[in-house]
Amino acid sequence: MEEGLKVTFLGTGTSQGIPVIGSTHPVCLSDDVRDKRLRVSVLLQWGEYHFVIDCGPDFRQQMLTHEVTRLDGILFTHEHSDHTAGLDDIRPFFFRQGDIPIYAPKRVVKSLKRRFDYIFQEKDRYPGAPSVAINYVEKGKDFEVGDRTVTPIQVMHNRLKVFGYKIGGFTYLTDVKSVEEEEFKKILGTKVLVVNALRIEPHHSHFNLEEALSFVEKVKPQKTYFTHISHLLGFHGEVEKSLPKNVHLAYDNLVIEL
Repeated sequence: MEEGLKVTFLGTGTSQGIPVIGSTHPVCLSDDVRDKRLRVSVLLQWGEYHFVIDCGPDFRQQMLTHEVTRLDGILFTHEHSDHTAGLDDIRPFFFRQGDIPIYAPKRVVKSLKRRFDYIFQEKDRYPGAPSVAINYVEKGKDFEVGDRTVTPIQVMHNRLKVFGYKIGGFTYLTDVKSVEEEEFKKILGTKVLVVNALRIEPHHSHFNLEEALSFVEKVKPQKTYFTHISHLLGFHGEVEKSLPKNVHLAYDNLVIEL
């Protein structure tokens, strides 16, 4: 297990966040700060390094909240907007540091090039556009970030292949519905697991609470934090009380240290 890893939950909500715009659902009207969730992302820090996993539409707000002044790279899980829509907001980091490294499979990079073409443009670039250094992520191939090794773990988000990431004893998985046995074996030995638990009712592309708890039983980490949570899971305080003692609901701005 890597020592000195600090994990900050920048956002723990699903694609619409909580509260959902215009919703009168009781969870969306909650006064508990833990029930207010930005789009899902984590900040990983050790030594002088700062990496994020995903940068959704709340990325700018998240960076300002946590006073992040340096970004050493972004690890992308997949191309959906709640995980990528904040890419343009790397500009302040780019202006200070130069090209920002990104880590993603070819399919995701292709999507980013289509949606943020000006970032990847090589000729006649707009002077204010940021730029990235592309690092391709492949199934079965570990890679280095900073001075640490990352193991990509391919999971299924319905029929879409999504990557989770394991760094030492920490594993981050989001938008999971199923995991093949070959990939599941890579998760074993995890000390701290972060995984999605969307809601109570079953969902076609995400673990619901029952499935997430069953997955935890198989992995047997020392501690688990659920993320990518929708308002349909219920009030944070009530759900937290119902969970096993080593399983918790993550919430925005929660910090854990390994």
